[in-house]
Amino acid sequence: MIDVQRLRVLQAVAEHGSFNRAAAALLITPSAVSQQIAALERGLGTLVVERSTRGAVLTAAGRLMVEAAGAIGAELRYAREQIDRLAAPRPRLTVATFTTGGRHLLPAALARFAAEHPEAELHVLEREPEDSLPMVRASVADLAIAYHFDGPLPVQPGDRSGLDWTPLMDDPLSVVLPEAHPLAGREELDLAELADDRWVVGCSKTEAFLQRHAALAGFDLRVAGSTTDYFFARSLVAAGVGVSLVPYVALDPPLPGTRVVPVRRPRPARHFGIAVARRRRPQPYAEALARMLQARTGTG
Repeated sequence: MIDVQRLRVLQAVAEHGSFNRAAAALLITPSAVSQQIAALERGLGTLVVERSTRGAVLTAAGRLMVEAAGAIGAELRYAREQIDRLAAPRPRLTVATFTTGGRHLLPAALARFAAEHPEAELHVLEREPEDSLPMVRASVADLAIAYHFDGPLPVQPGDRSGLDWTPLMDDPLSVVLPEAHPLAGREELDLAELADDRWVVGCSKTEAFLQRHAALAGFDLRVAGSTTDYFFARSLVAAGVGVSLVPYVALDPPLPGTRVVPVRRPRPARHFGIAVARRRRPQPYAEALARMLQARTGTG
């Protein structure tokens, strides 16, 4: 039988790179860390850590055990959460979502969910994907609405993340221009045509996308304003500060003084999806809301 506490110590060694730093993080002595690791190795019959004067490096077996420790920890946190919910007066569904996706998708789905499951207490958290996905993995949230730009899925089928990903919809990006801009009357345009413009970015991920595109197109991105809100970014465009790249769902309501021009195909987009924990046990409330979100986007 593998001791969970020993796995926790191994995780700390992996995270901090030495027995001394792991001991400080765990508030125990370096000797206690060494003893726990040695006991784990005796039980497994193989080394999990290579010791050296430069610190501690995991062996292949050690890396496998750290992955297993993460999965075991998530299951234990899930069990603790379920026990707490059994003691609560009402069952609860916790949903983590980014702002624009939640505003576009959640109200109708949550209204239907509340009507069909009046016994459940809803809890909604506003979080970006880099925070919401770990929350689902750790059982802090039951379901996350997340997104990624063109490129790999945030959760790969069959990977070791402990999460399952269900696509919901594509959210194409458009350029928002001041209405007096020379290209404001175009039906579509290429981002490279705006190489001489200054940009207002509505989120850090949009800026990262623009930086990559600018590098590929051979121009330097000049950022005139940086916000965390697409409506504010469009307001700055209307004021003449610069141009912006905005997802479709963030273009509502229309803003006077601006013009929206689609980016020429292949049109860049954000891709929305649902992340849930890969559990052996049923998750009826999370599964019910996922079905309602799929119905909302026509993917169910």
